[in-house]
Amino acid sequence: MVDKIIPKKNEVTFIRKRCMFHILEGSGGIEVDFKKFHDWHDKLIFLDEGQYIKFLSEDFIIRRIDFEDHEVFEDQNYRVLFKHLISLGYIHFDDCQECQSYLESAILNRSNNILDITSKQWFWQNPFQADEEEYHLIFDIKDVIDQEFKNHLSVHEIIELLVDYNLNPQKIITEKVGITIKSMQSRKLLSETQKAVAFTSLSMKEIAYEYGFQDPAYFNRFFKTKTGITPREFKQQTSVHLVDNFIEDVYGLISTFHHQHREVGFYADKMNVSADGLSKKVRNTLNISIGQLIRLQLIKSAKNYLKEGLPVKEVARILHFEEANHFSSFFKHYTGNTPSFFISQKVQ
Repeated sequence: MVDKIIPKKNEVTFIRKRCMFHILEGSGGIEVDFKKFHDWHDKLIFLDEGQYIKFLSEDFIIRRIDFEDHEVFEDQNYRVLFKHLISLGYIHFDDCQECQSYLESAILNRSNNILDITSKQWFWQNPFQADEEEYHLIFDIKDVIDQEFKNHLSVHEIIELLVDYNLNPQKIITEKVGITIKSMQSRKLLSETQKAVAFTSLSMKEIAYEYGFQDPAYFNRFFKTKTGITPREFKQQTSVHLVDNFIEDVYGLISTFHHQHREVGFYADKMNVSADGLSKKVRNTLNISIGQLIRLQLIKSAKNYLKEGLPVKEVARILHFEEANHFSSFFKHYTGNTPSFFISQKVQ
């Protein structure tokens, strides 16, 4: 099933079927399982059952594909799209010509075909720099954690549940993913208990026992160690529904003025706060610096101008870089490619 939707700002949407989101328009951030993401441009986002997504401004237009056929997920290659480990599950739409052609011309009720295309693209991206056997081990471990996290297994017990590999599981996870198996388990447990605290009517005692903690005090210590606040404080924070246009105002100002202004002080003056106050609130609210938000908007605009066929020198002028080579250095630093290479990839 394929829908084009306009989500409401700050509305929590729980995922009941595995799905793909393609953001067609939008200027703000998104939140998935209490993590905020800002660099979602030119990506296809894959969400698993039980996750939630929230859009932090009201100008998003989304193409959503729900995957109805559960049997198709018996193919283990597809799980790389949905079994998130350290970040949002996505592939780079802008680098996948086959994805673009499919979504532009395919009969949309045959949406399972996009799984074949995108899983191949994900392996091509090779985000963990691993070979095929290493990938299967990584995601076998993630499968075990997803199924058994309430049981608080030891690392040895997790490894015991794996099929035999001629690999060292702890070494592969640490070297390829950058975290330990124990950390993966803790992150899963924290994410699920956060959702239970924020979105259910269960008491803290009920949540503690439901998620395998020996007693509520142990759960309280675990939660506060990971988040800095108690479960009750977390529930109070996430249940506040006061009208606050701060996030939308920040995105709106950056969208309007990023061509000319990179200074935090300029945006602070516009919002009648101090530069330090603005920086702190942006960091606390969005988990990103205002400088990073400005750079993300500059890169987005630069890509759009380059796609339209504007010369590099003209794009540099529009974005108020003193020299074209300054713009080229900036673009390569934050994208990994020069503007000329980006243009060459788009015209193929």
